[in-house]
Amino acid sequence: MKTIREIARLHLQKELSMRAIAASCKLSVSTVQGYVKKIETLGLEYDALSALSDKELQQRLQPASKPAPKHPEPDIAQLVAELKQSNGKVTRQLLHEEYLAQCPDGYRKTRFYELIKAWEAQDKATMRMTHTPGEKLFIDFSGDKPSWIDPDTGEVHEPELYVAVLGGSSYTFACAVPSQKAEDFAMATIKALEFFGGCPQVLVIDNLKSGVTHACYYDPEINKTFAELALHYSLAVLPARVRKPKDKGKVESGVLQVQRRILAPLRNRRFFSLEELNKAIAEQLEALNNRTMRQYGKSRRELFLEIEQHRLAPLPQERFSIGYWRKAKVHVDYHVAVEKNFYSVPYALIHKQVDIKYTAHQVVIYHDGEVVARHIRTLKQGQFVTDPTHMPHEHRFYKEWSPERIRSWGAKIGPNTARLMERIMETRVHPEHAFRSCLGIIRLARTYTPERLERAAPKAIERNLLAYRSIKSMLDKGLDTVTLFDEPEVEPAIAIDHQNIRGGGYYA
Repeated sequence: MKTIREIARLHLQKELSMRAIAASCKLSVSTVQGYVKKIETLGLEYDALSALSDKELQQRLQPASKPAPKHPEPDIAQLVAELKQSNGKVTRQLLHEEYLAQCPDGYRKTRFYELIKAWEAQDKATMRMTHTPGEKLFIDFSGDKPSWIDPDTGEVHEPELYVAVLGGSSYTFACAVPSQKAEDFAMATIKALEFFGGCPQVLVIDNLKSGVTHACYYDPEINKTFAELALHYSLAVLPARVRKPKDKGKVESGVLQVQRRILAPLRNRRFFSLEELNKAIAEQLEALNNRTMRQYGKSRRELFLEIEQHRLAPLPQERFSIGYWRKAKVHVDYHVAVEKNFYSVPYALIHKQVDIKYTAHQVVIYHDGEVVARHIRTLKQGQFVTDPTHMPHEHRFYKEWSPERIRSWGAKIGPNTARLMERIMETRVHPEHAFRSCLGIIRLARTYTPERLERAAPKAIERNLLAYRSIKSMLDKGLDTVTLFDEPEVEPAIAIDHQNIRGGGYYA
């Protein structure tokens, strides 16, 4: 469903061609055409279609199952690799015989040879790519890294060098980021788009984890943070094929230029912060973009201003806010943990899996692709953020208790009971810990009458009997009506006169 939604966005909102959509989604053109026909039969605009849940969209589309191939497909890539590595010992005929032994209904010799020949022909031709200005932005990290020194500890840090190159003009952006993590990769891409002053149609990226969660030729899974960035800036993400650097040859050349024109001139300089390093990189980057290219007789900046700047889409009014994603299982207290804080979800989701997106300002929780909770993020650790609507009714009633309310309920029985409630709450670390005990004692008035509870309260305070069970036992045995707990009078002690006792005068 994620792929179908992406096809719908690129077709209905971006109005890309079938081939462009197929390249972005790593599908064949015929497959994309089939999905587009089904999407068009719905007769919905993109906003209405995106509002549908995955279940509703799947029920409306009901994609037909793919027919099984007529013949078992051989692993042509593996067969060609064996031919190359065997130095003539393995022949096509031998491979075909082994194939038929495993798959008697497989391809005959002629078709089998054609498949191998077509695969081998792919590696023999090199096509020079002509990039449409404003269409693609190529992104990669440099293998060589700059460095800076922490002035306090003397530790040497080697940040990653991010490079982005526009396809039409080769206009280049570079900056140092702490790591290749999703948040650093996204922030560098935001800075690149702001540097260019607009958005291309497609981002061509490598298969790093911060951009592609699961690298697959047919259906790559884009990292959620980066996918949201692409959606915010109305971009299509096109991951390069695994171990196919020619797919992003423009940025491979750009990385080489950055290493030669930026890293090399800075190799003997020492920097003491990432900001100082990036300032120096920006100065060298300015020189690189203003350097005249022999092939064109113009600089990268001149080509950018001439053929590419006006073809970039404008930036959105608001900058993308980077979000962090994680999965969690809802605890029995209907809260999920986010950075050592706890946020509530509807109690019906207890023990179910949810997706959590949190930014610097808010926490959004999803279940089955739908938002089930939204909270303002708190940065103080160990806090519980609870929406009362997420609580069961009995929990909501408990949440509405307060020390003042407990005292008022006790005062309705009498002043002694109110003092007993106050005394019980004073003995606990948090007054809330005494709410349940206080409520139980107040309910004893229904069984033993308010007058008896009011009479038992001062006796309980005097003897420090502050537990629910102690007071209930007192009422059960009728001890509230007797003077059992009155202190007996104690006679004063008589001084002892003995020859071995020296007395206080001895020390005068």
